[in-house]
Amino acid sequence: MIVLGIDPGLANTGYGIVASGGSSVQALEFGVIETGAAVAPEARLAEIFSDVAELLARFDVDAVAVEDLYFGANVVSAMAVGQARGVVLLAAGQRGLPVRTYTPQQVKAAVCGSGRAGKDQVSRMVARLLGLSSPPRPDHAADALAVAVCDVNRAPLAGAIAEAAA
Repeated sequence: MIVLGIDPGLANTGYGIVASGGSSVQALEFGVIETGAAVAPEARLAEIFSDVAELLARFDVDAVAVEDLYFGANVVSAMAVGQARGVVLLAAGQRGLPVRTYTPQQVKAAVCGSGRAGKDQVSRMVARLLGLSSPPRPDHAADALAVAVCDVNRAPLAGAIAEAAA
Protein backbone atom coordinates (compact mmCIF):
# COMPACT_ATOMS: atom_id res chain seq x y z
CA MET A 1 0.00 0.00 0.00
CA ILE A 2 1.26 3.48 -0.89
CA VAL A 3 0.19 6.39 1.30
CA LEU A 4 0.69 10.10 0.73
CA GLY A 5 1.00 11.95 4.03
CA ILE A 6 0.28 15.69 4.04
CA ASP A 7 1.13 18.46 6.51
CA PRO A 8 -1.00 21.23 4.94
CA GLY A 9 -0.09 24.88 4.75
CA LEU A 10 -0.45 27.70 2.26
CA ALA A 11 3.22 28.72 2.31
CA ASN A 12 4.62 25.22 2.95
CA THR A 13 2.73 21.97 2.37
CA GLY A 14 4.82 19.06 3.53
CA TYR A 15 4.41 15.74 1.76
CA GLY A 16 5.74 12.26 2.41
CA ILE A 17 5.08 9.13 0.41
CA VAL A 18 5.56 5.76 2.07
CA ALA A 19 5.08 2.21 0.88
CA SER A 20 4.17 -0.55 3.27
CA GLY A 21 4.42 -4.24 2.63
CA GLY A 22 4.16 -6.79 5.39
CA SER A 23 6.05 -5.47 8.36
CA SER A 24 8.25 -3.01 6.47
CA VAL A 25 7.62 0.64 5.65
CA GLN A 26 9.87 2.71 3.42
CA ALA A 27 9.94 6.32 2.30
CA LEU A 28 9.60 6.74 -1.45
CA GLU A 29 9.84 10.55 -1.53
CA PHE A 30 9.33 13.54 0.71
CA GLY A 31 9.60 17.28 0.49
CA VAL A 32 7.72 20.56 0.66
CA ILE A 33 5.51 22.35 -1.83
CA GLU A 34 6.45 26.01 -1.32
CA THR A 35 4.37 28.93 -2.54
CA GLY A 36 5.44 32.56 -2.46
CA ALA A 37 3.75 35.13 -0.23
CA ALA A 38 3.71 37.64 -3.09
CA VAL A 39 1.61 35.28 -5.25
CA ALA A 40 -2.19 35.58 -5.21
CA PRO A 41 -3.86 33.05 -2.88
CA GLU A 42 -5.81 31.40 -5.70
CA ALA A 43 -2.58 30.82 -7.65
CA ARG A 44 -0.89 29.39 -4.55
CA LEU A 45 -3.78 26.97 -4.02
CA ALA A 46 -3.72 26.00 -7.70
CA GLU A 47 0.00 25.20 -7.38
CA ILE A 48 -0.57 23.01 -4.30
CA PHE A 49 -3.43 21.22 -6.06
CA SER A 50 -1.37 20.63 -9.20
CA ASP A 51 1.67 19.34 -7.31
CA VAL A 52 -0.41 17.01 -5.12
CA ALA A 53 -2.30 15.68 -8.16
CA GLU A 54 1.03 14.99 -9.85
CA LEU A 55 2.34 13.08 -6.80
CA LEU A 56 -0.86 11.02 -6.62
CA ALA A 57 -0.52 10.02 -10.27
CA ARG A 58 3.25 9.46 -10.31
CA PHE A 59 3.25 7.17 -7.28
CA ASP A 60 -0.13 5.49 -7.91
CA VAL A 61 -1.12 6.32 -4.34
CA ASP A 62 -3.72 4.11 -2.58
CA ALA A 63 -4.71 6.51 0.22
CA VAL A 64 -4.07 10.02 1.51
CA ALA A 65 -3.48 10.88 5.17
CA VAL A 66 -3.79 14.51 6.24
CA GLU A 67 -2.96 16.18 9.53
CA ASP A 68 -6.02 17.82 11.05
CA LEU A 69 -6.16 21.56 11.51
CA TYR A 70 -4.79 22.98 14.71
CA PHE A 71 -6.75 26.08 15.67
CA GLY A 72 -4.44 28.35 17.61
CA ALA A 73 -4.91 32.01 18.27
CA ASN A 74 -4.32 33.03 14.62
CA VAL A 75 -7.62 32.60 12.75
CA VAL A 76 -6.19 33.97 9.48
CA SER A 77 -3.45 31.34 9.52
CA ALA A 78 -5.97 28.60 10.32
CA MET A 79 -8.11 29.67 7.35
CA ALA A 80 -5.11 29.51 4.99
CA VAL A 81 -4.21 26.03 6.25
CA GLY A 82 -7.84 24.98 5.79
CA GLN A 83 -7.80 26.19 2.19
CA ALA A 84 -4.60 24.25 1.46
CA ARG A 85 -6.13 21.19 3.12
CA GLY A 86 -9.20 21.62 0.93
CA VAL A 87 -7.28 21.48 -2.35
CA VAL A 88 -5.48 18.34 -1.13
CA LEU A 89 -8.87 16.74 -0.40
CA LEU A 90 -10.06 17.81 -3.86
CA ALA A 91 -7.05 16.20 -5.57
CA ALA A 92 -7.67 12.95 -3.67
CA GLY A 93 -11.42 13.10 -4.31
CA GLN A 94 -10.92 13.50 -8.04
CA ARG A 95 -8.97 10.24 -8.05
CA GLY A 96 -11.51 8.49 -5.81
CA LEU A 97 -8.93 7.96 -3.07
CA PRO A 98 -9.79 7.54 0.60
CA VAL A 99 -8.62 10.34 2.87
CA ARG A 100 -8.00 9.77 6.55
CA THR A 101 -7.26 12.59 8.98
CA TYR A 102 -5.27 12.53 12.19
CA THR A 103 -4.76 15.03 14.96
CA PRO A 104 -1.19 16.06 15.77
CA GLN A 105 -1.51 14.11 19.04
CA GLN A 106 -2.57 10.93 17.20
CA VAL A 107 0.38 11.26 14.83
CA LYS A 108 2.87 11.78 17.66
CA ALA A 109 1.43 8.85 19.61
CA ALA A 110 1.58 6.54 16.58
CA VAL A 111 5.19 7.45 15.80
CA CYS A 112 6.69 8.08 19.25
CA GLY A 113 4.31 6.43 21.69
CA SER A 114 3.39 9.78 23.24
CA GLY A 115 1.02 12.45 21.97
CA ARG A 116 3.20 15.07 23.67
CA ALA A 117 6.43 14.27 21.77
CA GLY A 118 8.44 17.21 20.44
CA LYS A 119 9.23 17.92 16.79
CA ASP A 120 12.84 16.69 17.11
CA GLN A 121 11.71 13.44 18.69
CA VAL A 122 9.14 12.89 15.93
CA SER A 123 11.66 13.50 13.14
CA ARG A 124 14.25 11.21 14.74
CA MET A 125 11.66 8.45 15.18
CA VAL A 126 10.46 8.86 11.58
CA ALA A 127 14.06 8.43 10.41
CA ARG A 128 14.45 5.30 12.52
CA LEU A 129 11.12 3.77 11.43
CA LEU A 130 11.82 4.42 7.75
CA GLY A 131 15.52 3.48 7.84
CA LEU A 132 16.68 6.96 6.81
CA SER A 133 20.29 7.92 7.50
CA SER A 134 19.24 11.20 9.12
CA PRO A 135 16.05 12.91 10.26
CA PRO A 136 14.08 14.24 7.29
CA ARG A 137 14.23 17.98 6.69
CA PRO A 138 12.56 20.39 6.60
CA ASP A 139 10.14 19.91 9.51
CA HIS A 140 7.06 20.02 7.26
CA ALA A 141 8.37 17.02 5.30
CA ALA A 142 9.14 15.13 8.52
CA ASP A 143 5.64 15.88 9.80
CA ALA A 144 4.10 14.63 6.53
CA LEU A 145 6.09 11.39 6.72
CA ALA A 146 4.91 10.99 10.33
CA VAL A 147 1.29 11.38 9.17
CA ALA A 148 1.84 8.70 6.50
CA VAL A 149 3.46 6.34 9.03
CA CYS A 150 0.57 6.97 11.42
CA ASP A 151 -1.87 5.99 8.68
CA VAL A 152 0.02 2.83 7.78
CA ASN A 153 -0.06 1.81 11.45
CA ARG A 154 -3.72 2.73 12.04
CA ALA A 155 -5.43 1.89 8.71
CA PRO A 156 -5.68 -1.89 9.27
CA LEU A 157 -7.45 -1.38 12.60
CA ALA A 158 -9.77 1.23 11.11
CA GLY A 159 -10.61 -1.16 8.25
CA ALA A 160 -11.36 -3.99 10.65
CA ILE A 161 -13.63 -1.76 12.74
CA ALA A 162 -15.48 -0.59 9.61
CA GLU A 163 -15.96 -4.19 8.46
CA ALA A 164 -17.26 -5.25 11.85
CA ALA A 165 -19.72 -2.36 11.92
CA ALA A 166 -21.10 -3.16 8.43
